[in-house]
Amino acid sequence: MNGDPNPQDKNLLEISDLVVEYGRKGWKRSPFRALHGLTLTIARGETLGLVGESGSGKSTLGRAVLGLAPVTTGEIRFEGRPITRLRSADRRALSGDIQAVFQDPYTSLNPALTINDILTEPLLVTGTSRADAERRVRELLDYVHLPANAAQRLPREFSGGQRQRVAVARALCRDPKLVVCDEPVSALDLSTQARVLELFIEIQERTGVAYLFITHDLSVVRHIGHRVAVMKAGEIVETGDAETVTSSPRHPYTQRLLLAAPVPDPARQAQRRAQRRRLLAQTS
Repeated sequence: MNGDPNPQDKNLLEISDLVVEYGRKGWKRSPFRALHGLTLTIARGETLGLVGESGSGKSTLGRAVLGLAPVTTGEIRFEGRPITRLRSADRRALSGDIQAVFQDPYTSLNPALTINDILTEPLLVTGTSRADAERRVRELLDYVHLPANAAQRLPREFSGGQRQRVAVARALCRDPKLVVCDEPVSALDLSTQARVLELFIEIQERTGVAYLFITHDLSVVRHIGHRVAVMKAGEIVETGDAETVTSSPRHPYTQRLLLAAPVPDPARQAQRRAQRRRLLAQTS
């Protein structure tokens, strides 16, 4: 990714020794531990790519930051303030600073509301006047490169990429400092993915927002990330700057993830599959 995050004296988000456990049905069954004492930081204006296979715990970490997953032990601090176990009212107040963009643009938008209603709703509930809210909607639609008349249309009238642009606009409504992006381009075709990733980069350069960018695809992180943390079975197995980790990974698990990414050349793809099979045999 071009450019570096703005230097700041302290981190925007600090996660220390985070453990998340879920209870399991059955008499005296021990809980399932989804996260095993994770420690991470995100600086202001930075994109941290969180990469791992399905079930690695990466989405659980994102949900813990959003207050949607139960934290067993450890701490999450935002701008130096503990946010691990906030009361409901305090968590709602924090939503202006921490927002989310989820995977599926087809189900994340209310199909019965116009785009104007979807985007003004989070503003109106915080006391913004109708006129100011609609002015902000026009500004947001311009941010995400949608026409002004999109405000009067329903989500079903848009393509997947356009709906994800609306979801990004909704996340930006209240000028957040951090956006948790949970697989925000995985449901899109490759050409649309590239355009939406460029949109994320453009918005970050314009606003200084930080991203926790959750994905299974190292090539996505190479494009958008400043740093990368690779997760396996609820633990971080490798961290580093995006260029290094996505081109010369040290950990065998990261190497397997890199080899699993498809390439357009069939001969090279076959070589990568063979390399991945050899690596799996060596590390199994």
